[in-house]
Amino acid sequence: MIKKYAIITAAAFLYAAGVSLFTDPNNMAPGGVTGIAIILNKFLAIGTGTYIMLLNIPILVFAIWKFGIGLTLSSIYATALISVFTNLLAPLGAATEDILLAALVGGSLTAVSVGVIFRAGATTGGMDIIVKALRLKFPHLRTGKLFFIADALVVTLSGFLFRDVNAALYAAISITTTSLVMDIVLYGRDEAKLLYIISSQADRIAERLMAELTVGVTYINGQGAYSGDNKKVIMCVVKKTVSPRAEEIVKQEDPESFTIITSASEVFGEGYKSYFSERV
Repeated sequence: MIKKYAIITAAAFLYAAGVSLFTDPNNMAPGGVTGIAIILNKFLAIGTGTYIMLLNIPILVFAIWKFGIGLTLSSIYATALISVFTNLLAPLGAATEDILLAALVGGSLTAVSVGVIFRAGATTGGMDIIVKALRLKFPHLRTGKLFFIADALVVTLSGFLFRDVNAALYAAISITTTSLVMDIVLYGRDEAKLLYIISSQADRIAERLMAELTVGVTYINGQGAYSGDNKKVIMCVVKKTVSPRAEEIVKQEDPESFTIITSASEVFGEGYKSYFSERV
């Protein structure tokens, strides 16, 4: 429990740093509740962190009803810390006046923070809770993509209210960065290749793949449509870094083999990701 809340505390600080030192002082509203808070702060300056907390109150009440008090307690803690840290760091001003750098760094810090807090079993309130609820109904949608849709609406609104197209475009860069980095933090980059190998030396190739690359190999029974011959088809998933070695093994054992190599966007199972722990 101590480790969990220590991680949430550090992540909340990163989130606040991304907002107070990069996006907020450069007039970028990078979507979500935080983006709305930044917009409101420009019209009535009572502190972006304060707005973040106020806007989150009804959402956290919804979270208690939807997810129970267990998840919500840690989310309340994370949201409160983000609000406090955001107000504490605000007087420091912009860490950089280069708006492109601010968009990239601010978006990355936010993404890493949200991803780490999600992995710790909590949320940062706001859109995190709404997205988490949506993923219960639409589990096939990635978290980063749902954030991107919601954030795009806020960024568009900020462009109209601030009457600053450039700031809105840079905010769009920020949320794109957030979406990409968040998916990497939450789901990782599988960087895997899926191989289908049809060869008369299937047994020898499979033996070497398992022995030299320590990977799993599955035989699929196939039959040539023209020849009618029964064939063993090797199906194998390997890390992208060892894919050239797998190709070399196939080439050495049977240069005449028929091999299909394609990218695997996600791989669940032994040696890769656990479905239950990775689906956030």
